[in-house]
Amino acid sequence: MNVEKSTVLTAVMVVSLLAASSVLGASAAANGGAYKVPLNAYGQPDLEGTWTNATLTVLERPKEYGNRKIMTDEEVKKVEGEDAKLMADGNKPTDPKVKTTDLPHECGRGFSGAGCGYNSAWIDPGSTVMRVNGEPRSSFITDPPDGHFPPTKPGVVVPNMYVRAHYGENPENQTLGERCLTSFGYSAGPVMLPLLYNNNYEIAQSKDTVAIVVEMVHDVRIIHIGAKHRTDDARPWMGDSIGWYEGATLVVETTNFPEATSLHGAWKELKVTERFTRVGPHRVLYQFTVLDPTVWDRPWSGEYEFSASKGRIFEYACHEGNYALEGILSGARADEAAAAEKARAAAANKTASATPAPSVTKKQ
Repeated sequence: MNVEKSTVLTAVMVVSLLAASSVLGASAAANGGAYKVPLNAYGQPDLEGTWTNATLTVLERPKEYGNRKIMTDEEVKKVEGEDAKLMADGNKPTDPKVKTTDLPHECGRGFSGAGCGYNSAWIDPGSTVMRVNGEPRSSFITDPPDGHFPPTKPGVVVPNMYVRAHYGENPENQTLGERCLTSFGYSAGPVMLPLLYNNNYEIAQSKDTVAIVVEMVHDVRIIHIGAKHRTDDARPWMGDSIGWYEGATLVVETTNFPEATSLHGAWKELKVTERFTRVGPHRVLYQFTVLDPTVWDRPWSGEYEFSASKGRIFEYACHEGNYALEGILSGARADEAAAAEKARAAAANKTASATPAPSVTKKQ
């Protein structure tokens, strides 16, 4: 390449980057801040880094907040204070003689019984209420206004993954999380939601691809920039994600979900649109809209902010063949044996009660 052509191309690249920078700066200003979004080597908004969505805020809004998405200072203090007490209680030494049947019926965060067997050292759910643009939020869902899922269509039943036919019969009938094939719950998404621990994500960008490494069960989401959805009817575990950039925002659209990773019962016609916008040096605004006309009466949407996480993600060495799976199946066999023995005992008692007592003949 001669010097003249090189100079022209360099000038074009500089002008393009300045134009992109102008767009991104305007976008940040429109969001109410003076933050200037950094660009990567491809002129795209730089989202790379390690991020966390650990928080005490939940997806659906607790009823006591009604239609209020912003919490008061007193409410925040109460929620965060109660959680601090739970963490302190969970850090106390556990009697090694305690059995699962001795665990409390309720221990917070929706857990009870055997689910209360974790000490605080094992979990990392977050210790603060989620804030968006500094506002403490009562839920992730912002639309509908009450912070809840919209009504489901008549006849739609949201399945319980742990209460279904053939559960516990063999490894293939277990959840993908129990088999260590994908993350538990919706950690990988979409929608990406926090769990009891492992709420870290690493984002890497190339010219035509974005990869999101999910700490929980080593998932990796691949987003193809500028691509079209696949037409071969294949349904990857986390759906088929394509993306594009709109100013300072990465927009991701995902379809082609499999039933095994359904989102609250939706999968076949499910479409999730996500928006990632860096709004500060250590903050990424995450917004989502969920649509499935066969499941819900209307779309629903929400938002939260990722915050920068210290350090890098290490491997979460969950793998297929996890010894806990053997324990789950052994427990199911033990339950079946106990149920069969109970049925035999009941049948024997019924037979005994139905058999007439032998008559006694008095001697003459």
